[in-house]
Amino acid sequence: MAIDLTPPPPPLDEEVAEAAVEVKKEEGEGGEVGGVLCGGEAVVVAAADAEVEGHPYDFHVSGPRNLPPPNWREIIRSSWKDPNYKRMVMACFIQAVYLLELDRQDQKGEEDGLAPKWWKPFKYKVTQTLVDERDGSIYGAVLEWDRSSALSDLILIRPSGAPRAVLALRGTLLQKPTIKRDLQDDLRFLVWESLKGSVRFIGALEALKTAVERFGSANVSVAGHSLGAGFALQVCKELAKQGVFVECHLFNPPSVSLAMGVRSMSEKASYLWKKVKASLPLTEEALPDSTKEEGSAKKKLRADKKWVPHLYVNNSDYICCHYNAPSCSTTTATDGSSDEKLQQRKASEIAGDVVAKLFVTSKGPQKFLEAHGLEQWWSDGMELQLAVYDSKLIHRQLKSLYTATAPSPPATS
Repeated sequence: MAIDLTPPPPPLDEEVAEAAVEVKKEEGEGGEVGGVLCGGEAVVVAAADAEVEGHPYDFHVSGPRNLPPPNWREIIRSSWKDPNYKRMVMACFIQAVYLLELDRQDQKGEEDGLAPKWWKPFKYKVTQTLVDERDGSIYGAVLEWDRSSALSDLILIRPSGAPRAVLALRGTLLQKPTIKRDLQDDLRFLVWESLKGSVRFIGALEALKTAVERFGSANVSVAGHSLGAGFALQVCKELAKQGVFVECHLFNPPSVSLAMGVRSMSEKASYLWKKVKASLPLTEEALPDSTKEEGSAKKKLRADKKWVPHLYVNNSDYICCHYNAPSCSTTTATDGSSDEKLQQRKASEIAGDVVAKLFVTSKGPQKFLEAHGLEQWWSDGMELQLAVYDSKLIHRQLKSLYTATAPSPPATS
């Protein structure tokens, strides 16, 4: 609240003067509150500062800083062409979904809720909320370009690179009304490494198909965090199998499961068995069927793939850090070459054949709760590195696009 010091203040009556003296006694003569010398005005400023601070989840309190102002210049020089800006907006949309559920629990609407403040600055609006029929919780939302809001800032057309629609999916919310169903899906992924049996998978897939039918796959994006990133990856893969490719942004995607552990043990056993047979010369006809299938799958992956998801990983987050683990082929040299040369060879091999864009924080939060949090992905000081080596987990996730997949777990209510 601004304080006009130009005109002289009117004389205080006796009661007001006594109150001012009491305030000075409490605060100390010459003390400072809110950056203003104490007195009757200091109390007003302190109250104003408290009002400005607002709720911890308010966009102006914990949201991104230094946003470019929305105006007609977006038509000429679109901020959406900046990958950092796009990453920041996608993270904000996911935060909006978290807050939609919290607003629902607090019985708040668009007028008094926290969620709308996280999409309105970017000229989008929510046209559909995804509701879990088991507990009534909101786990996702479809946001579309708000043309009327954009026109108010003289943005006549949608900026280049801005999607027509975005499907945003939240992760686990540790609140009593929704924690039961969230943890059910967490356990589903932990055991099966699949979320296809969940009602949320069905709802997200239907919403994505509807958006693609309306706007086209090139104008639709998907974003998810944590458990929501797991859903986002699997619904996008489901469309990719049908030849429909949408832009996908995955923040802290889950990478740990019992199924993965069993598969890893099987791969290690297979690797040891191959070492035993390494001295035996084998022709193409003598190769095991599994080896032939794996080689043909890799060739088909390199020949047919077009879908390239974006993964954002913090190595201090043990839920997603396994995506950053290189495959055995990049760490084990069989011809006596150095690790550095092997990495360069692998990098040059992948450079023209990218299967995924894996971004790793170089100076991100170190504590687990912060490293797994969403706020880091819209912070101004974020520094990302694009991983160039092959990730075994990414390859295994995307290989299923071109090979027969195992039966999914049964759907449960």
